[in-house]
Amino acid sequence: MSDWLHDLFRDRPWWMNAVMVFCSYMAFFYMPWDIFWKPVESDQEVWFGILFTGWWAKLMALPHWFVYGAAVYGLRRRRPWMGIAATVYTGQVAIGMLIWPILHYGSLLGIILGAIAAVPFALLTMAFWNARDHFASELRSMRERYGDWALVTGASSGLGVEFARALARDGVNCVLTARRESRLQELALELERQHGIATRCLTLDLAESDGPDRLADAVKDIDLGILINNAGFGYAGRFEKLDAARLRDLIQVNCVAPVILTHRVIPAMRARGRGAVIITGSAAGRQPMPLHSVYSASKAFDLLFGESLWVEMQAGGVDVLVLEPGSTETEFQQVAGELAHKGERPAKVVEVAFEALGQQPSVMASWFSWLRANIATRLGSRPLVAHAAHHVMEVQTPGEMR
Repeated sequence: MSDWLHDLFRDRPWWMNAVMVFCSYMAFFYMPWDIFWKPVESDQEVWFGILFTGWWAKLMALPHWFVYGAAVYGLRRRRPWMGIAATVYTGQVAIGMLIWPILHYGSLLGIILGAIAAVPFALLTMAFWNARDHFASELRSMRERYGDWALVTGASSGLGVEFARALARDGVNCVLTARRESRLQELALELERQHGIATRCLTLDLAESDGPDRLADAVKDIDLGILINNAGFGYAGRFEKLDAARLRDLIQVNCVAPVILTHRVIPAMRARGRGAVIITGSAAGRQPMPLHSVYSASKAFDLLFGESLWVEMQAGGVDVLVLEPGSTETEFQQVAGELAHKGERPAKVVEVAFEALGQQPSVMASWFSWLRANIATRLGSRPLVAHAAHHVMEVQTPGEMR
């Protein structure tokens, strides 16, 4: 519990943590009670010093609820918009605290009481304004944060290519590995020409039992600061129709390879006191996925492995993140045997990962994926979630494989 509290409140001044606690209480306890249980006839809401009662108060409570929820998120994740948003909101509270006594009491007494009530919120407004830089986006590059070299698995296509490009833009040298040598060479030439970094291409198959160890041995001479466990694939269809050897390869690449590679490279990162490990999971790992049963199970493994490692590695200065994209515009659908459907842009998914690295243990690549996964698993029963997922996957799976 103490470690969780330390992580929750670190890197913020005490007064900002106090505001976050207050907003959490308002968002998760008071506002739900105020909106859904408090009698209408006794309800009151104030905006800019204007008092609303009855059903108008219920209506005006909804934006209040949103504001408190957004404040918790913005303070917790240090979102850039929070500095201005907090300043504006606390400023309007200060104005409301000044106006309300004047309207209620009038005369000099109202002015005095209003000024006294407004002062704390005016000071808080100034504090948020002066703390705008606290919410500024991280300016340090991946190279400055973690080191000169990164290893990217599955670098011949999709997210692997975008990870390599994003790292190269930050001046990080890249070890690129996948099965298709020609694609690796093309990417390496692109990165060297456009960004002036060094590259190394290693062609091997992580589905082979000794693949992860051979890869780790091949980079022993490099001081790796970043490991991107991106290699992986799906396999869609009804379980008994799937090839057992391919299922074995899926588990080897999606589960065994990240464990072995991470185990081999992380001791040096801890010894150096800094490093980063990103594991490409999937939104499918949040729920049962009929017609993708082994794939979703493998990504559930990745999620729990990475989130557990996130806690273990914090004291050693190593940041761990599980990236959970939904459908993405890559070769995944074709390789998995799915019917083509829309997906997210790989570059955007990688951008989300780099923004979340060092801030949280896992991240969904889009709000839609987050809502779909969390609403289903937290509000629906397990049987309902499984049947709903089955319906979605039927649409994406060829008829002969259902």
